[in-house]
Amino acid sequence: MNDGYRLGSNRYGKAHVRLAKVKRGADGTHELTELEAQILATGDFRECYEVGDNASILPTDTIKNTVYGLAAQTEIRSIEEFGLVIGQHLLQHSRFMGGVVTTLQETSWDRLNVSGTPHPHAFIHRQPHRAVAEVSVPREGAPRLTSGIDGLTILKTTASAFSGYLRDEWTTLPETRDRFFCTIVRARWDWRAAPKDYRRANAAALDAMLHVFATEFSESVQATMWSMGKAAMEAVSEIARVSLALPNRHYLPVDVTRFGLPERHEIFLPTDEPHGQIEAVIERAGP
Repeated sequence: MNDGYRLGSNRYGKAHVRLAKVKRGADGTHELTELEAQILATGDFRECYEVGDNASILPTDTIKNTVYGLAAQTEIRSIEEFGLVIGQHLLQHSRFMGGVVTTLQETSWDRLNVSGTPHPHAFIHRQPHRAVAEVSVPREGAPRLTSGIDGLTILKTTASAFSGYLRDEWTTLPETRDRFFCTIVRARWDWRAAPKDYRRANAAALDAMLHVFATEFSESVQATMWSMGKAAMEAVSEIARVSLALPNRHYLPVDVTRFGLPERHEIFLPTDEPHGQIEAVIERAGP
C-alpha cells in the first residue's frame, strides 16, 4: 500500500538478555561466565510495520530463548565467538532476516583465594569495567567483529601536562607541566583477522595501552590516546583500528594556604562535571 509514506531503516530484537553459565569440572572446579546480550535483526519486515502482518517476525521471546539454548549447547570460549554462533543460528532459522548484530558485555569474576589457594567455586568481582563485543553477521559477506572495554577508570598523579595551547579572550586555564590524569576508558578495536584466542588477544591489547598510560609522559590526552592506540595494534597484529574515548576527569588543586597551612601540592578536589571529552580512531595506514 502506497499512501505517500515508506518504511525506512528498521530492526528489532531483544535487549538486556542476562545469562550466567557454570561449567562444572569433574574435580569439583567450576568455571563461571556471566554476560548480557542485545540481539537486533534487520531484514524484510515491511509487512509487519505497514499492514500488521507478523508472518516475517520471529518473536523476541524466541530470540531470548535462543541465547539460553545456544549457551547450553556451546562452549563459550569468548563473547566474540558466542556472538557469531547467535547470529549464524538466527539467520539459519529465519529467511526474513538479512543480518544480525549481537552486542555482548561480559562481567569479570576472579576466583577467590582462600588461605592462598584459589577456591574451586567461590568468586569475587574485582573489576568494575566490562569486556564488550559487537558481532555483525550478514546473510551475504563476511562477519564483522569488534571487541573492547567500557568503564575502566585509570589515574596517575603526575607525568601529565597541558601547555602551549591556543588562547583567546575567554581562556583562563593556566598551563601546567604536572597534573593528575584520570579517565574512564571506552575502547573498541576492529579485527582484520581472527586471533587464535580472543581473550588472550584482548588482554594483550589492553595491557599494551595501560603500559603506555603508566609509563609515557603525557603532553595531552590526545597524545596519550594516539600512543595507546598504536601500542594496541603493535601488540596484536590482527587489530585493524582502535577507537578510544577518554573523558578527562579533573583533579583541581585546593589552596590550603588560605588556612595558614604550607602548600605541598597534596590536596585536590576530584570533579566529574564538566569534563573534557576526547575521542579518536587510530588505524593502520596500510592494508
